[in-house]
Amino acid sequence: IRVPLMLREDPANYVDAPTEGIRRILEQEGGVLLPRDRPLDTSRIASIRMGTTVATNALLERQGERVALLVTRGFRDLLHVGTQAREDLFDLAVPMPEMLYEEVLEVDERVVLYRGEPGSGTPVKGCTGDLLEVQRPVDLGALRGKLEGLLDRGIRSLAVVLMHSYTWAQHEQQVGALAREMGFTHVALSSEAMPMVRIVPRGHTACADAYLTPAIQRYVQGFCRGFQGQLKDVQVLFMRSDGGLAPMDAFSGSRAVLSGPAGGVVGYSATTYQAEGGQPVIGFDMGGTSTDVSRYAGEFEHVFEASTAGVTLQAPQLDINTVAAGGGSRLFFRSGLFVVGPESAGAHPGPACYRKGGPVTVTDANLVLGRLLPASFPCIFGPGEDQPLSPEASRKALEAVAADINSFLTNGPCPASPLSLEEVAMGFVRVANEAMCRPIRALTQARGHDPSAHVLACFGGAGGQHACAIARALGMDTVYIHRHSGLLSALGLALADVVHEAQEPCSLPYVPETFLQLDQRLSRLEEQCVDALRAQGFPRSQIRTEGFLHLRYQGTDCALMVSAHQHPATARSPRAGDFGAAFVERYMREFGFVIPERSVVVDDVRVRGTGCSGLRLEDVAKAQMGPPRVDKMTQCYFEGGYQETPVFLLGELGYGHKLQGPCLIIDSNSTILVEPGCQAEVTETGDIRISVGAETSGTVGAQLDPIHLSIFSHRFMSIAEQMGRILQRTAISTNIKERLDFSCALFGPDGGLVSNAPHIPVHLGAMQETVQFQIQHLGADLHPGDVMLSNHPSAGGSHLPDLTVITPVFWPGQTRPVFYVASRGHHADIGGITPGSMPPHSTALQQEGAVFLSFKLVQGGVFQEE
Repeated sequence: IRVPLMLREDPANYVDAPTEGIRRILEQEGGVLLPRDRPLDTSRIASIRMGTTVATNALLERQGERVALLVTRGFRDLLHVGTQAREDLFDLAVPMPEMLYEEVLEVDERVVLYRGEPGSGTPVKGCTGDLLEVQRPVDLGALRGKLEGLLDRGIRSLAVVLMHSYTWAQHEQQVGALAREMGFTHVALSSEAMPMVRIVPRGHTACADAYLTPAIQRYVQGFCRGFQGQLKDVQVLFMRSDGGLAPMDAFSGSRAVLSGPAGGVVGYSATTYQAEGGQPVIGFDMGGTSTDVSRYAGEFEHVFEASTAGVTLQAPQLDINTVAAGGGSRLFFRSGLFVVGPESAGAHPGPACYRKGGPVTVTDANLVLGRLLPASFPCIFGPGEDQPLSPEASRKALEAVAADINSFLTNGPCPASPLSLEEVAMGFVRVANEAMCRPIRALTQARGHDPSAHVLACFGGAGGQHACAIARALGMDTVYIHRHSGLLSALGLALADVVHEAQEPCSLPYVPETFLQLDQRLSRLEEQCVDALRAQGFPRSQIRTEGFLHLRYQGTDCALMVSAHQHPATARSPRAGDFGAAFVERYMREFGFVIPERSVVVDDVRVRGTGCSGLRLEDVAKAQMGPPRVDKMTQCYFEGGYQETPVFLLGELGYGHKLQGPCLIIDSNSTILVEPGCQAEVTETGDIRISVGAETSGTVGAQLDPIHLSIFSHRFMSIAEQMGRILQRTAISTNIKERLDFSCALFGPDGGLVSNAPHIPVHLGAMQETVQFQIQHLGADLHPGDVMLSNHPSAGGSHLPDLTVITPVFWPGQTRPVFYVASRGHHADIGGITPGSMPPHSTALQQEGAVFLSFKLVQGGVFQEE
């Protein structure tokens, strides 16, 4: 493995960093100087694999192509209106997301579902099997004149989004053919970008494709010009958001947004997962401004609708959760709490220790605690970029925050002892660790997985300082750090497979009568994947395919994309596998219930074809040469005070070396902290496996402790946020699903509000009264397994459509609830005299709909449906 160290941008010396990196590697391998001003000889290049942030940066900076949106007449503002989702619910000045298109043309056409009413036209069958009626064909003549106007104004890229095109694509195809004939250079059809129901995310996806793909194509063309023959005979593959490689001519904008982070997920899945014998792995990638976490348990976990930079994309992406906590996250003391981020110091001015007047950050806290050694960093800091890290600047910046903290502790409403500078730094590190645990819990606990059953795979520059503490907080007993952890994203590119996917919408019920049709559809899509991969040079023996069905319960809107690889076919399943059993198992694991009396519907059929490259990392055993050499001794601060801490150099360690914590392991890319009670060992491949000791139990008293208060604030908020995500996913009401008109919160044993997710303020202000009313109203009639329903105004309700569900939580041996959880959601209709159940002319409460003062929705664990 060769690693050319270079800047991402250095226009004074080279035009393109990847090209320059390849040039330097070829020089090292061949021993011949290659001029920068000449195209590189490709005779010694077998293939090139790349990840890129071109699409991500263009989306974030809004530097994509000029785009016009073509949409069915009457829906010109559809994407602008979108949903009620917004980044900060409590922001009084709500910013409207900037649209990717600059002009809108309405297309005079209309396709609707066939109802068989008098006067209806002849029905046509869509690809889902639904009957449709073409009420109005496309008026191509009128459209041609409008498109000429776009060309005159310099717009060359179009996004075409027509109603029901996911099942009836003919109208979009006609519009696309006309646009290409007229000279538009890129036309993105929503029926091709992602043929799935839900026009808003499908429309955003088509717009993103039209906005980003030309930018990617320009970058690829510029990259190719740096090589002889423009890489005509060289296989060039790009990493997509779904963790698979694609040829450069098939690399599109909507599939490229996570091209950079995806490489890291592939990297640890191909290394840590195999090394740990197939134990599920949590990927932990901590950088300067944020931390990315993901999960791998034998197959990549994808989401099919996710938002990036205010744009909701409907495309398969690796499920990567990001939290705004990294090495550069700023530290604050606000309202009696330790706060980490989301603001970041960035690369400039950077943390205070960078000597550029930056703010105090997590990196400064680690430096004050002795967990970073300035001597192990190059002298690239300060205005002249020639000085080492400054511990003095870190201490000075942190002392200012510590002064505010101690002033609050000594002069506040509950006087407490002041904290030392090290205790303050340690408190901020603990709070940062808890913030980074939240997305891991969302990936595991919120989906029915036990986090303690996972291995923590750590990579990224800052992760090694926090990995032991985070693993311990989550109950994990193993941390795995690859020897090339700083290069794991690039390593993932080398180990990734080429992927081709085929997908089509469907509306068949999942019943024995349709299994033959489903098998036929899966076989047809599998054939498409195999043909596409064969065309790229893969023999059939290197091609694997996996079928998926997108299933949901009839009448719900929460579909799960499930495979049947762990559920072989039975007599009552399709030949491809028992997808029904896989769906029920996952639904129960993620949501805690199933609906056996409801039928299951297939929304989409998907096949993922993989061309296995056969590339694997060579396992080079490093010989153990005596006991590990201590490079130096230093002082590191842990709970309880400073401890003598040996420092080891990773390059000098060999297979079998065992290092007892506390100690520091340093390489050229990162510093690994092995905490007290942990033990690190070097594996036969030179990687670091850390056995994490159990967390020592402590007592939390009634005395004011802002550190514990901050940590528990994160934990309680995490619970409320997980409640909200599951409520939204399983909801049927559009008001909850898309308008986000719901709230979730935790309440103490007296019904007082403890913690709430950032949901609807009017709900959160009244829910405490609702919980307290139920406590007083029911008295001793509260038992394990009870769930109450209420919406009455005198019981703390708002208007009747807002239904509140309250669950008391009991502890073994306790007769009264120890706390309560509650959710309130706006339902579309509850039986009022007008649609929506909010009649403006009502004279009695009953005219607004059903009224519940205190109804046990679940009693003793039994749902009171009848």
